[in-house]
Formats: sequence, C-alpha cells, structure tokens
Amino acid sequence: MKIVEKYSHLNGLEYLLVHKPDLWKEIENVIQKVDAETCKTKVSNEKSMKGLLLYSPIQMNDLFKKELKKYLWEESRVSYWVTKNEKLIRQTLAKQPDIQKQEIEAQGEIAIRSYNQTDFVKNRVAIEVQFGKYAFVAYDLFVKHLAFYIGDHIDVGIEILPMKTLQSQMSTGPSYYEGELYNIVRQGRGVPAVPLVVIGIEP
Repeated sequence: MKIVEKYSHLNGLEYLLVHKPDLWKEIENVIQKVDAETCKTKVSNEKSMKGLLLYSPIQMNDLFKKELKKYLWEESRVSYWVTKNEKLIRQTLAKQPDIQKQEIEAQGEIAIRSYNQTDFVKNRVAIEVQFGKYAFVAYDLFVKHLAFYIGDHIDVGIEILPMKTLQSQMSTGPSYYEGELYNIVRQGRGVPAVPLVVIGIEP
C-alpha cells in the first residue's frame, strides 16, 4: 500500500520527523509492505455491490498487525478510575490510578475502574489502524489518543485510514480519510488537544 495524504495536527508530523524519524520510517515501511490485493477476498452481498469482490478490513488489519509486530509495536492499556462526581474527576484525572481510587473513595464516592486500550504503541507514539465504522475513528481521535496523551504515555497519536478510493471498494460503513479530515478541521485548530498524524492510504 502507499501513503496518499497525511495531515499533521498540532505539529504531530513535524515532531516525529525531528525527534523520532526512525519511527516514522518504520511506519512508512509497514504501509509499503502491506499487500492490499491479497485482501480483496470479500464477496459483497449488498444490493449496490452484489457479487463484487471487495477488500476485507479484517484481513488488512491482520497484515498491518503482522508487520507492526515485526518492529515491536505492541498493545498498551492504561487503567484509571471514574466516578459520578464531575469535580472529583477533574481533581483526579491527571493522577496515578491508585491515587485516583484513594481520593475518590475518601470523598465517599464509588470508584469505578476503567481503561483505554491502543493497538500499537512504541517509544511514546501510538498507532490506530482503522478500517471500521466512522464512530470508531471519532473514539480514537477524541478519546483514545487524547487519554494517552493527557496521561503522559504518548507524545503523538497516528491514525491510519483508507482514502475514499479504497473505502469505496469496501463494505459500506468504514470511515475514510477525506471525511475524517473534515471532522478534525471543523473542530478548530486546537481540538482534539493532542498532536496527531492522520494518514490516508490506498493500494
């Protein structure tokens, strides 16, 4: 596959090129090594594309996972505690999980354990490869990457998305680069408050 477009939010790409050029090179290599044509195996049952051979999101995800693992990108999970008290959440969200729990319970509130999980993290950079529905991308950009950044676990989040040219040859529903770029730009320059690189790919 190849990178067709990339968008740097809050200087995410510039940060990588200056401070972690080796990681950016790894990402370029991984994308180049994924052979999308081997994933064109899904026979469509949808009325508008009945019988057509489409790209399989599951198979493409598997290829990305295989290649990223070769470079030792690994899943990461960050736990935290939540409660119904908004002021208490504000007071504790930047603290370590055990302290969060202690302070919430000290105020007589119930501490509820929660977590955020990211598929690929290495050297304070997180990658999400997203061929799922548009809601998943919004969650990645405005929850996952942001939570890892605020928690001081990453410096940059990367979102890999299909271009519309690729998405149109997949089942209906997956998000695509052009649409998600619009959603980010529409929020304004500082939202989400995390440096990001959004990458658009196609075969």
